[in-house]
Amino acid sequence: MRRALATARFGHQLQLNENPYGPPPSVRAALAHALASANRYPEFLPQRLPRLIAERLGLAPDRVAVGAGATGVIMHIVQEFGSAGAHVVMATPTFDGYPILTAMAGGHPVEVPLTGDGRQDLAAIARAVDERTRLVVLCSPHNPTGTLIAPAELAAFLRQVPAGVMVVLDEAYVDFVVGADRIEVAALLDRHPNLLVLRTFSKAYGLAALRAGYALGHPELIARIARWQLPFGMNALAEVAVRASYEAEPEIAARVRVIGEHRRRLTAGLRELGLSVPESHANFAYATLPGPDIDRVGTALAGADIHVKHYPTGIRITVGDRAATEAVLDAVRSTVQ
Repeated sequence: MRRALATARFGHQLQLNENPYGPPPSVRAALAHALASANRYPEFLPQRLPRLIAERLGLAPDRVAVGAGATGVIMHIVQEFGSAGAHVVMATPTFDGYPILTAMAGGHPVEVPLTGDGRQDLAAIARAVDERTRLVVLCSPHNPTGTLIAPAELAAFLRQVPAGVMVVLDEAYVDFVVGADRIEVAALLDRHPNLLVLRTFSKAYGLAALRAGYALGHPELIARIARWQLPFGMNALAEVAVRASYEAEPEIAARVRVIGEHRRRLTAGLRELGLSVPESHANFAYATLPGPDIDRVGTALAGADIHVKHYPTGIRITVGDRAATEAVLDAVRSTVQ
């Protein structure tokens, strides 16, 4: 009943790739207990959270840097490697944070169009690297299309990039990827000291409001990123929530499976209605139609109080609960038929 009332008041919020389900009960209980210490500052500079993440991943703590969500870590990365006119090569479209934060840091975004099937064109990205390039950004799964980079393709790309150019592999949605399709990043990090892997607790873990993200990399790179960390800048509740979430991973994995089922239903339904949708490995679907047709779909969704993310080439729709999926399909159906 509470969720139905919220939907009636705010519509379906499907524009930010949020997890439609709140944290598991055990995580909520841990957060409620931690509120008793809300009058206390967090650590001056975060030490416990990097150690917690490192222990979970089997890495040394000096290979983990944390920030206020993935966006906070991205800001630290571009401050260090993408400022003062440096070129930052990325696909377009991509996560909005990359061109925005690069410009904020004084860098220059170099944008490379996706392929026709919604994939990052690694050959074109490699060709765009020049003497002014200091940073390259890749996403797998890609935002907004949900497509993956094949491990062999990534390995070949990394061999082409000069050692002085940093490469970010953004894995914000990796928890939605089935194990067989995941990239084994530990070995890549050992072979490529210029590689940084970026992850977040905002998506699959459902902790977007608590702002917890992290980067994995060579200790020297991690130290350079961490020096931009704002004192007292990490929410103490984030550490509590991450620890409790690790203990509740079976429940979180079950929710991820449910989201995957809704994604497949949404993708199949949109395709049946004539939209082109790449195979997504994240918690969203990217739908396209020729010319002004996609604009009519966007208008129909807005008229049904369904909020999605618009791009020049298509619409990204976050996977919500069952009611949200059916509402999207009903709105699109009314337009195309």
